[in-house]
Amino acid sequence: MITKIIHIRNQGELSDIFGPYDSNIKKIRQMFDVGVSVRANSLVLRGKARDLDEAAKEIESLRRGGVLTAKRTEADIVCSAQPPFTFRSGSKISPSSPAQKKYIESMLKNPVTIATGPAGTGKTFLAVLCALRFLEEGRFSKIILSRPIVEAGERLGYLPGDFEEKVNPYLAPLNSAFITLAGERYYGRQKASGVIEIVPLAYMRGRTLDDAFVILDEAQNTTALQMKMILTRLGPKGAICINGDETQIDLERGVKSGLVNAQEVLAGIRGIKFIKFSKRDVVRHPLVKKIVAAYGAVKK
Repeated sequence: MITKIIHIRNQGELSDIFGPYDSNIKKIRQMFDVGVSVRANSLVLRGKARDLDEAAKEIESLRRGGVLTAKRTEADIVCSAQPPFTFRSGSKISPSSPAQKKYIESMLKNPVTIATGPAGTGKTFLAVLCALRFLEEGRFSKIILSRPIVEAGERLGYLPGDFEEKVNPYLAPLNSAFITLAGERYYGRQKASGVIEIVPLAYMRGRTLDDAFVILDEAQNTTALQMKMILTRLGPKGAICINGDETQIDLERGVKSGLVNAQEVLAGIRGIKFIKFSKRDVVRHPLVKKIVAAYGAVKK
């Protein structure tokens, strides 16, 4: 890592470089994997020599009243060495397999992304990662979290509490991912203001999901009619990420999974991207890959 210093003449020049809500400097950090800080009357850049040179050219253009000219795609930005978010601990986040990279690229490019594969491959976590990024960039004004309320092989009976308390156990993975990435206070504020909304799938009927990024988790437990219902809710400025594991279907015997059905019915439609994860993409304990493989080898 090396350092490059760019002297700034006045506050107006600094404002032009940073852009509204620091949007220019955020993009420069992401595109070129450089650190940018302000020290006295200077910008201090840290990174690799080639990245620093390219970032400096962009900054020079901005200080003259120009605009960002770099052509790297959003997918390149997300999958570069500098990830879009960090954990609260400071740990960096980036896709760890080709399938994860394709998954993120699809959410950036397509109105509908449908991901299937075993547990532990990052489907929910990366969907939340992209949702937070979209919210930060102003691409969507709302995040909607949903999943079918289906018990996993057990009868839990009556659950006490208000509406949110009843559905929270089913949405724990989504809640956990948001808290890990953004912090509990931020997540709580956004839920309280309605920017992040939790809606069980059964309550989606009749809504138009516009200007929103929707995450449908555990979609293997939707019926074909439920899957059609949520997909046809999508507004002109909305997008949806659907994910699930076809080996963990908890529907009643004889009921076909909407996730399985969607792959048959919607194949080949432009704007709908299917991503397939495998045991190679599992990012949990190393034993999980072996467990997935062992269960996959058992004939049903």
